Amino acid sequence: MTTQSGTTEAKASNGFDEITILWISEGMSCDGDTVSLTAAGQPSIEDVVLGLIPGLPKVNLVNKVLSPSLGGEDFLAPYRAAARGELEPFILVIEGSIPNQNIIEGDGYWTSFGNDPETGQPQTLNTWIDQLAPKAWAVVAAGTCATFGGIHAMAGNPTGCMGLADYLGWEFKARSGLPVVNVPGCPIQPENFMETLVWVLQHAAGAAPPPPLDHMLRPQWLFGKTVHEGCDRAAYYEQADFSKDYNSPKCQVKVGCWGPVVNCNVPKRGWMAGIGGCPNVGGICIGCTMPSFPDAFMPFMDEPPGGTLSSMVIRPYGAVIRRLRGLTNDMVNHEPKWRHNKQKLTSGYDPHWRA
Repeated sequence: MTTQSGTTEAKASNGFDEITILWISEGMSCDGDTVSLTAAGQPSIEDVVLGLIPGLPKVNLVNKVLSPSLGGEDFLAPYRAAARGELEPFILVIEGSIPNQNIIEGDGYWTSFGNDPETGQPQTLNTWIDQLAPKAWAVVAAGTCATFGGIHAMAGNPTGCMGLADYLGWEFKARSGLPVVNVPGCPIQPENFMETLVWVLQHAAGAAPPPPLDHMLRPQWLFGKTVHEGCDRAAYYEQADFSKDYNSPKCQVKVGCWGPVVNCNVPKRGWMAGIGGCPNVGGICIGCTMPSFPDAFMPFMDEPPGGTLSSMVIRPYGAVIRRLRGLTNDMVNHEPKWRHNKQKLTSGYDPHWRA
């Protein structure tokens, strides 16, 4: 929807009938978040774009992987219009970490998106963000690279990479008043992202309040619990019954799982259509949704530093509990003695009993 510049805030209270999503995946990235997005089903991106979700505005999605455009200036046209203030309202989605252009001496750039129409030189991601973010109705960071820097921002990197909120400032507010909305994951869990996007779109339509975010700007309802709290293996932990290899169904803390301290809902939600998800299929949690990923969680296959102490503390208690539960389990795995086919009723029924 194209409106006159400056009217975005005025219309926001009544909601928009139409909105554009400008998705840029030219951050330091593998495009895995876009690929993961295509697996969403509750709802799917197709459902949103086709207008099949009641209450949402009409959505025009511009994404290089999902676009029918052949590319070039035809594909860049809506981005250029938005940069000129001629396309409102729009949601800016950034995929990939943001490099630091300021550390480059002389010519050169880390990553670009199209060419500058005046100079013909590559137009850096940073330039696009500088032009689009202040004009965007909402700004969303898709995946851990965009939210916190991710793999490209690890110690020793030459790019000075960072997350979008690091680049724009953690106090940044879009036209809607929303801060950067961070949806971490390496890649994004598809339903997590779509659920967040739909909430933002409902807010744009005037049908919902702003999505609740935590101190790291993640959706609270998705990242408020730890992996451990939703993991099918968690009961083994409290019994001090740990895996020694990756073929065991037991708790994987001793073989490198960080689930007890990582905010993520994948064990509950699964990955595609409720199926899969790291510990659900024998994988350890390596903390990919966390701001300190990957540095704080490496080397990935080593036992977390707190795992040894916590397992030592719980081992005596866990052994007793496991034994007691085993006894009780054995007891309740037998039928009561009155269930038989003999001539005498032994269930305790008394036909003459009166209260």
